[in-house]
Amino acid sequence: MGNSDRWATQKAEPTRWSLLGRRMAQRFRQLAISAVGSVKIKLLLFCCIVFTVFVVASIPASFMGWKHQTTSFDRLSVPRKGYTILINTWKRNDLLKQSISHYISCPGLDSIHIVWSEPDPPSSSLVKYLLNHITQSSSKHGRQVELKIDINKEDSLNNRFKEIKDLKTDAIFSIDDDVIFPCSSVEFAFNVWRSAPDTMVGYVPRIHWVDESEVSMQKADKDHYIYGGWWSVWWMGTYSMVLSKAAFFHKKYLSLYTNEMPASIRDYVTKNRNCEDIAMSFLVANATGAPPIWVKGKINEIGSTGISSLGGHTEKRSECVNRFVAEYGRMPLVSTSVKAVDSRNIWFW
Repeated sequence: MGNSDRWATQKAEPTRWSLLGRRMAQRFRQLAISAVGSVKIKLLLFCCIVFTVFVVASIPASFMGWKHQTTSFDRLSVPRKGYTILINTWKRNDLLKQSISHYISCPGLDSIHIVWSEPDPPSSSLVKYLLNHITQSSSKHGRQVELKIDINKEDSLNNRFKEIKDLKTDAIFSIDDDVIFPCSSVEFAFNVWRSAPDTMVGYVPRIHWVDESEVSMQKADKDHYIYGGWWSVWWMGTYSMVLSKAAFFHKKYLSLYTNEMPASIRDYVTKNRNCEDIAMSFLVANATGAPPIWVKGKINEIGSTGISSLGGHTEKRSECVNRFVAEYGRMPLVSTSVKAVDSRNIWFW
């Protein structure tokens, strides 16, 4: 091979490497252009989405056919209308003081009515203590809470549902003096009640069911009912009552209980010193044909156990249920499995 051929070979090799380099550079440019194009497309899509959301948010709700509604959580911070606490007490002034000292700070509270059925009127020291606490709280929170002690001559559990003619609120929070709920829980239950103001909304569910045992079936053709406590509710997953020891209901039911509910039921409650809460559940269910609403809430019991700890409690309550069914001529209670839960206070919803 001559020198010219050798030179041609030597020059051919760099030419191939140059072509390969140019092709690789061109490929990189194409990839870069493609990447830039992809970013531009994504950026353009993102801008379109943001613009669409902005436009939709700017359109009046009436144009879209929506009606603006304030949710219960919006109303929670500044209630449009408050509630009255109707607290039942009996010779437990220390518990009464503790309860009122707690509830006086709840933002939706408008007034407090104490159901007093003791033979002696409240002492001046107790009244002074309660008024001082209410005055201090009113000054601190910038609102005036009214306190009234409704003194009853007769010692009857019916007193807790006696009609009050000068109530300023529609909502009543019926509570015993030995249970305390956080104000946030009370306000949540209040807003649940405002979504269904004709029904009872409470923290303590109970249930009834038909006794289908052979003994019961042989006694009579009519159904015989059994009253079930908390563990029955937990086991069956349903309830048909919420006890008035901690429940919201409309003030109109005080008038119905006092003036229109069968007098025989009130007489039975007075005589047996039991079941006024079941009587109220029957009354509301009979008027609405709807079940109550159970609100999940943490109960802080500050007193000793009540009549529910006594022997034969379930049997006595079952007797009340069957007696009231006979008075109404039917079973008005409606069972349900609905439970209202404030999802803001739980980790997983």
